[in-house]
Parts: sequence; structure tokens; C-alpha cells
Amino acid sequence: MRSNWRFTLLADIHPKYAESTASPVSFFHLLERLKTTKRAGWRRFGIENCESISDHMYRMSILTMMAPASLTSALDILKCCRMALIHDMAESLVGDITPVDPVSKEEKSRREATTMDYICTNLLGKFNGGLNGADVRAIWQEYEDSVTKESLFVHDVDKIELLLQMVEYERASGCERDLGEFTWVAQKIQCEEVKGWARQVFVERRDMWREKGKTPSWRANTEPKDD
Repeated sequence: MRSNWRFTLLADIHPKYAESTASPVSFFHLLERLKTTKRAGWRRFGIENCESISDHMYRMSILTMMAPASLTSALDILKCCRMALIHDMAESLVGDITPVDPVSKEEKSRREATTMDYICTNLLGKFNGGLNGADVRAIWQEYEDSVTKESLFVHDVDKIELLLQMVEYERASGCERDLGEFTWVAQKIQCEEVKGWARQVFVERRDMWREKGKTPSWRANTEPKDD
């Protein structure tokens, strides 16, 4: 089952994507799946009409463009923007595998790498001499390796985007839906500038719930202290 995973998945896709062609059109059609595949973590909380994978990546790309001067002087922001738009591309076929799913981190990584190989080789390998596919694959791998300054920043942007969406869904529910389970991700943010954004989001969240006369849940000591 492990070795046949990719082929089993592709067998269920209709219509089939044309492979090994000099045109990127099949790849363009594949991207539609990112627009229609919902982010699974929110659906666990009954938010059926939740954001899609491409919704998430689009806002991430805009956030990278809002990096303050302290970051733009040290980072390749154009690469960060591209990385934000590429980093979850494998989910077009793999789906949004969350930490609570019965799939190990190693297996998740394997599936996503196999999918990116398929996309960048089978769908883009003959387009423009394979240069575009190789570029997409390299940027995705850089994000996965989490070594460069750009990749670490984009990982932090991934987390702050989730926290923004968390507060927005709580607000939309009139604070009837407590999504505090997700607050723990703030503890994994490394960049001081993004930590500052997260603190602002959490103060906003605390005040929003107070206005409703309610107390939300927090994880990993993330609750902001009163001034």
C-alpha cells in the first residue's frame, strides 16, 4: 500500500491530467484543486464552509509582502512570496493532512514529496525545458528543509495566518465557537516581528471575548497579560 499510494490516488482522478507535454495547461487545471479543497483543521470544528488551501496560501503571500524593513533588508521577499504560494501545492492531491490524522509525519512528508515529483516532472517536465518545474520543486523543498532565513520566515507566516483565521472564525460565530486549541502554534514562531503580530492578534482575541462577557481557552501559556 505504501509503495502504491501515488498510483492509487491518481487512478481516482477524473479527468486524467495529460502528462509529458510541452504545455503547462494540465498543471493549470491541477491548481483548481487547491481552490476547492478545504483546510481540514477547521472542518473538525464544524466549519464546513471554511477557507480553501489556496485561500490560505494567497493571504500568506500578501503577508510576506508586508514584512517590515528589519526583515526586507535581510530576506529575499520575492522568494518568500513565491514560497508562500507553493508550500502547500502537494495538498492538491494529498489533501490537507493534519496532526490529528492517522498519518505519521514521515509518511506525510513522503506523500507530499512524491506528489511534488509528479507535478514538477510528469506535468511540467517537458514545459520550457523543465526549468519551471525544477524551480517550483526547489522552492518547495527549501520550505520543507526549513534551513534558510526565507523558509523560516514563511513558516512563521504560515502560523500567523492560521491565528488570524482562528480569530476571524470566532468573531463570525459571535464567540460561540472557541478555537483556542490552535493558540499553541504561537509558541513555535521564531521571528520577533511575527511574534509581535501574534501578540497583537491575541490581545484582539482577548478583548473580543471580554466584550461578550466570556473567557476563551488558551494553550501553552499564550494568554496575553493585562497591561
